[in-house]
Amino acid sequence: MTRLSRRALLAGGAALVASPAAAQGLAPARLVGRADDWVAPGLERSVVIRWGDPVLPGAPPFLPERPEPLAAERQFGWDGRILGLLEPPMAADGLPRAVLAVGHPRVEPAHAFPGGRDLPEVAAAMQGASILNLEWRGSRWVVVEGGFQSRKLNADTLCRVSGPAAARVGQTVQGLLGPRGGCVTPWGTLLLAESEAEAWTNRLRGLGPRFAQAEGFGWIAELDALDPSALPVKRTALGRIEAAGVASALSADGRAVVFLTDRRALGHLFRFVSAGRAAEPDALDRGTLSVARMDQGRLRWLALPAEAALDPLAAATALGATPLELPDGVAVTASGRLYVAVTGTPGQLAPPAGRRGGSPFGQVLEIELGGGDPAAPTGAVRVLVAGGDPQGGARGRGPAPDTTWPLFPATLTLDGEDMLWIGTDRGGRVGESPDALFACPLSGPSRGLPLPAYAAPRAAGIGGAVLSPRGETLFALVRTPGAEEGAGLSRPTTRWPEFRPGIPPRTTLIGLSRPDGGRPGR
Repeated sequence: MTRLSRRALLAGGAALVASPAAAQGLAPARLVGRADDWVAPGLERSVVIRWGDPVLPGAPPFLPERPEPLAAERQFGWDGRILGLLEPPMAADGLPRAVLAVGHPRVEPAHAFPGGRDLPEVAAAMQGASILNLEWRGSRWVVVEGGFQSRKLNADTLCRVSGPAAARVGQTVQGLLGPRGGCVTPWGTLLLAESEAEAWTNRLRGLGPRFAQAEGFGWIAELDALDPSALPVKRTALGRIEAAGVASALSADGRAVVFLTDRRALGHLFRFVSAGRAAEPDALDRGTLSVARMDQGRLRWLALPAEAALDPLAAATALGATPLELPDGVAVTASGRLYVAVTGTPGQLAPPAGRRGGSPFGQVLEIELGGGDPAAPTGAVRVLVAGGDPQGGARGRGPAPDTTWPLFPATLTLDGEDMLWIGTDRGGRVGESPDALFACPLSGPSRGLPLPAYAAPRAAGIGGAVLSPRGETLFALVRTPGAEEGAGLSRPTTRWPEFRPGIPPRTTLIGLSRPDGGRPGR
């Protein structure tokens, strides 16, 4: 495998943009109907953990045809989105270690259970989040089964409730449901965003009265992921918006700032700024929740009423906030630049009537926050990457282009100030190209030119990426391969990543690295 230098990748990328037929690795003619994945020359892929692999000690073997709650609660989940990575203190043996959090937002019966019949008790244990201990062994990262911080959070997890809605919701809630977004904060905690709360509570209603009130779910939970005894705390001051994207920063005066996207058809970009400094206990319980209005390249934050915590979406609509077509991943730099992935309308060539959102194939917005302060009241907005064909003026207006350019961006990961990793996800729809992970420079002559580093297998999406502590490995989540309409557990359209009879396709955390140990994408 040849070394992937930035210059070579850029040269190849320029050829792909100029001539899609020249994209030998990612051209539609080669990838249509394929079941396996593709790795850019100069990168190597390793498998870290898959659906059904052990998270906790004593997990039974993966038996997809005989799912059991006791097995699911100790195994890696069916779906996945990377939430964040922390580096624990160095141990006496000097081995590099990391704690990686992965959310498991969905469990689709057609693809997760025999015969497609829903098993709510198994689904409740399968969804949630896996807190993984990773350790560098030899030349790769491996999961430490039964590591100190290893945990599985699910519908049985006891959570504390704090903030303005605690009096209505209750001081505690049992269950963490459908975490889809998350981030590691500058003050050292993990944020996990519950999603599709009503769908989950309706599905689990038969398991007990605690699911009768959906208001206990759909919040942002904060967790000290390095303390295995810590309880998640649902921070109701951040609003009940079922966030898909979460990013955090410190204001110029040390307050906590959290950016959130509500991934609905007409969702919004929200921001919470704490009243006190981030270092204060329970800093996320008091502050101001705002929503973005964007017009003619300018952004202004509109403060929501204090009573809007239970339904920020209605308050945002009343204030005239800007609706976006499925806003998803967010990322913020230390210098105050915010990036927002707007997925667009997978399966359609134009947004439905009356909706706004730019390219029907999605876009990545770049927002310069005023004075570089994440808490500034205004900012400047531009499109960094528009989904669709980059050739000429037909960007995003003609038939779906090939994979040499992002379609339906969903996840964003920053590598410092000058590199953005963009993951695409069209929700299992199989088209002329696969979902992929792109390296997009944020400075220099190639700024805004995303180049493919990895293409997912059939019907799989990219569930986020994050760099290892030393930067030599990019962890990426390949979510729900083969989960397309008409397929099922016993009739998959791919058996990636193992391709063994009787083993279904499996959501998989992979590692992408360079043989020379250099930083991927550089």
